[in-house]
Amino acid sequence: MRRLPTSVAGVARWLLERGRPFEIILVDDGSSDGTGALLQQLAREYPQVRAKTLPRNRGKGRASAEGVDISRGSLVLLFDADASMPIEELPKLEGAIAAGADIAIASRAVLGAREIDQPFHRRLLGKAFNRLVRVTLLPGLRDTQCGFKLFRGEAARYLFSQLEIDRFAFDVEILLRARRSGRRVSEVGVRWLNSDASSVSPLRDGGRMVWDLARLRVGSVGRS
Repeated sequence: MRRLPTSVAGVARWLLERGRPFEIILVDDGSSDGTGALLQQLAREYPQVRAKTLPRNRGKGRASAEGVDISRGSLVLLFDADASMPIEELPKLEGAIAAGADIAIASRAVLGAREIDQPFHRRLLGKAFNRLVRVTLLPGLRDTQCGFKLFRGEAARYLFSQLEIDRFAFDVEILLRARRSGRRVSEVGVRWLNSDASSVSPLRDGGRMVWDLARLRVGSVGRS
């Protein structure tokens, strides 16, 4: 939460300098630490910011879906508020969309990517999870979990309206649905900075993420 005002200010300033209309949608996932009040304050400070607070914690996937649902742009960027991804990397994703992709996902695992200060255990677990995803569900994609994804607006609103997985494996479901619906996904190497503010716990969340992959694999979710 402490990084949020700085992150929003930097993103807003960069987008304003580009001279194109934009909106920033901030979603509080039912937190009890004052985040909701901070989001409302930021919405008052910046005319481009819209804030939404969920009544209870439902997970990153559900919070993302709620934000996408109220989006209005022809492009929708999913962007973690912890500032791990410099907004200056956005043109790389826009280039992939301009080249024909429906979804451009930032990747720490393809040619041209740079990963800075990621702790060894997180890097190892991330690689293991992504390998499992690649082998079982999404061959060809090397990093499904980076929190910087650009969608054509229509694709984002359609895919997230179908979302069933509410927590951290939601990215995999969205990309799986995209492939099954014939949408083109492009993976783009980016510069990524580690954030100590990450809320993902390998012990708490790792088992749930693997369970959600199994549900996607057998088709109990992600088919509707």
